[in-house]
Amino acid sequence: MAKSFPKKAIRIYADTSVFGGVFDPEFAAASSLFLDQVKKNRFHLVISPLVEEEISEAPRRVQALYQSVAPLTELAPVTEAAARLQTAYLRARIVSRKWARDALHVAIASAAGCQIMVSWNFRHIVHYDKIALYNAINIREGYSSIGIHTPQEVIEYEKEKV
Repeated sequence: MAKSFPKKAIRIYADTSVFGGVFDPEFAAASSLFLDQVKKNRFHLVISPLVEEEISEAPRRVQALYQSVAPLTELAPVTEAAARLQTAYLRARIVSRKWARDALHVAIASAAGCQIMVSWNFRHIVHYDKIALYNAINIREGYSSIGIHTPQEVIEYEKEKV
């Protein structure tokens, strides 16, 4: 049975750090609220086989959390287009080959047409100079730019009454 998402829901790719973030005191509140909003169809959550693979190596509580959210997600495949985009990121030296998996997360999200990617990876993904470089390569290669943020930056906070 096909999943149904509201038409206005933003397509957001979440990397593995978002799930693990629920169990990190520094990131728990924002990660939990983000996933709660996914459950309420505020966001159309996209993940990939790469996320699934990394989750399979995570602690059991992270795996259990992922399993509770997985039915609500879209699985974006690792396509040849994503692999080519990853190669372009590596050739541009956005990250070294050692961190190729991080580049692949961004490539999958971009190739899948996500408007936003969320992550807690400040070194290789959510960093102002990396974001600009990822988007420069995306544009050069014919893809749209992608917003790269932390969950804290995309969650909807309670609206204040004026």
